[in-house]
Amino acid sequence: MLGTIINAGAVVVGGAIGLLANRRLPERYAKICFQAIGLFTMVLGVQMALKFNEPLVAVLALVVGGLCGEWLQLDNRVNGLSETLKKKFRIGNAHFTEGLLTAFLLFCMGSMSVLGPIEEGLTGEVSNLLKIKSLMDGISALILASALGAGVLVSAVPLLVYQGGITLLAHYAGAGIPDFYITEISGVGGILLIGISLNILEIKRLPVLNLLLSLVFVGLFLWLKSH
Repeated sequence: MLGTIINAGAVVVGGAIGLLANRRLPERYAKICFQAIGLFTMVLGVQMALKFNEPLVAVLALVVGGLCGEWLQLDNRVNGLSETLKKKFRIGNAHFTEGLLTAFLLFCMGSMSVLGPIEEGLTGEVSNLLKIKSLMDGISALILASALGAGVLVSAVPLLVYQGGITLLAHYAGAGIPDFYITEISGVGGILLIGISLNILEIKRLPVLNLLLSLVFVGLFLWLKSH
């Protein structure tokens, strides 16, 4: 799991530098950075969403995942938790949740975030993919944190759990995840990024966290379809 630890560390370091930069930026510059991040997130989401080949599976996963998320009230619970964290650690940024969720999806929904941990789990060595990804994520975290705040740093925790879990699974199972799973999950992740971009740009407030379970259901439905 060393590669994933390095990756999470790069996010923390890049995010910390971004936070320091944010504190020195005049409000009008911070606002334009915020809008730029929102537009970038939308374009990246569209790019990812156009890659899936099973639109019916994606729609079904989004609907079922959204219903489950609404039943569990994930959006309300996580937002409540983020408010508690902000008060406890005296975090004044209003976009803590958006920063956390945006960073998590950006850092964890790409193919490198799956293939890198699998390679590390199978070989026992730090994957070159994770080295490259760590550099990319560190730079991205710097930019994101300068606009969205401390939530970007906190995203290192779910990143560590997610990629570390894949590494351990690959190590003990000894088999990789089929490429089409990665493609379809990334596609649904792209749709969620589009929803987040609407929140960031303040076009419309969507409870994207309630849809997060769709990433689990798309894998489950693909498995059921192939068996």
